[in-house]
Amino acid sequence: MEINFTEADIKFRDEVRAFLKDDYPAHVKAKQDSGESLTKEDMIDFHKAVSKKGWMGYNWPVEYGGTGWTSTQIYIFQTEFGLAGCPPLLAFGVSMVGPVIYTFGNDEQKKRFLPDILDFNTWWCQGYSEPGSGSDLASLKTKAVKDGDDYIINGSKTWTTLAQSADWIFCLVRTESGPIKQEGISFILVDMKTPGIEVKPIITIDGEHEVNSVFFTDVRVPAENLIGEEGKGWTYAKFLLAHERFGIAAVGGSKRSLKKLKEVVSELDNPELERKVTELEINLSSLEFTELRLLSALENGAHPGAESSILKIRGTEIQQRLTELFVEASGEYALIYPGPHGHGDNAKPAGPEHASQSLSKYLNMRKTSIYGGSNEIQKNIISKHVLGV
Repeated sequence: MEINFTEADIKFRDEVRAFLKDDYPAHVKAKQDSGESLTKEDMIDFHKAVSKKGWMGYNWPVEYGGTGWTSTQIYIFQTEFGLAGCPPLLAFGVSMVGPVIYTFGNDEQKKRFLPDILDFNTWWCQGYSEPGSGSDLASLKTKAVKDGDDYIINGSKTWTTLAQSADWIFCLVRTESGPIKQEGISFILVDMKTPGIEVKPIITIDGEHEVNSVFFTDVRVPAENLIGEEGKGWTYAKFLLAHERFGIAAVGGSKRSLKKLKEVVSELDNPELERKVTELEINLSSLEFTELRLLSALENGAHPGAESSILKIRGTEIQQRLTELFVEASGEYALIYPGPHGHGDNAKPAGPEHASQSLSKYLNMRKTSIYGGSNEIQKNIISKHVLGV
């Protein structure tokens, strides 16, 4: 795909590339390039580097400390970071709760929380899903009962990504029960150090500790942490999810993975696998065009709506397909898990280098079609709001 940039866009792209060359923390880059897991400290170092450059609020209006970039600049920024193999910017602060706060929060909340998000002084996590309330999120049961100037929260959240590292959690809680389950839900911010919060790990199928269960037992939260109006949380939740789904497409990262996959497949003399890779490349180009159209709409004042569900579906399908084809290209070596032969400094991956992590990545990426609202739910959203069915 060919995109014509203006001189200003090319200058901006060169600035992004210069940052990635000079200021992308070397220890983080080394781990990303080798496929090694990042520590909490690694993630903080990376985000602090982006923040120091003034780019953390890449998708925020200037009035709230954001960059105010054009849709083309956002596209360049995301694509170049993806091509460089950077870890994704954690969405919970800058792309999820941040826009909710600057859109629906009061002035004091904006002053209190937004600067820390931009400086990455606060690591956020998301308290939406509950046992039995995943895709049917409106059925959530975690309660917040008003008690003077506080709310007392009891209940639990699950699949809470990186809660073990988080400073704060934004939660959907039920403040009122009624016949319409979407009503009576409120959006509240909770300090993870508050007494009564317990985080328990969930080890995923790839053996990693990425998600958690979070339990709330008589957790007392100041009422001033309520965002917007009590009972209007479902409206804020939908707004947030649209922003989350917009970022899930991860076109830049998929382009980097596709380039590596093409290099691997070119050495295999497998015409059928080459055909599958070509088909995937066409799908990725189509997704990129769709993302550019939505970015253009955002620049002209629109908000990400049901169209972002298209990006979520196709983006996650492509991410999963990439890992499937890496496993296929690895053949029997993908089954030698985790794969190294030998001991200590003499340990070497079994088979080709790309095969050593192909299965673990395949297993990890099974989640992408579920989080942010399952792809089946996204199809319902598209049917209702785009097609009018």
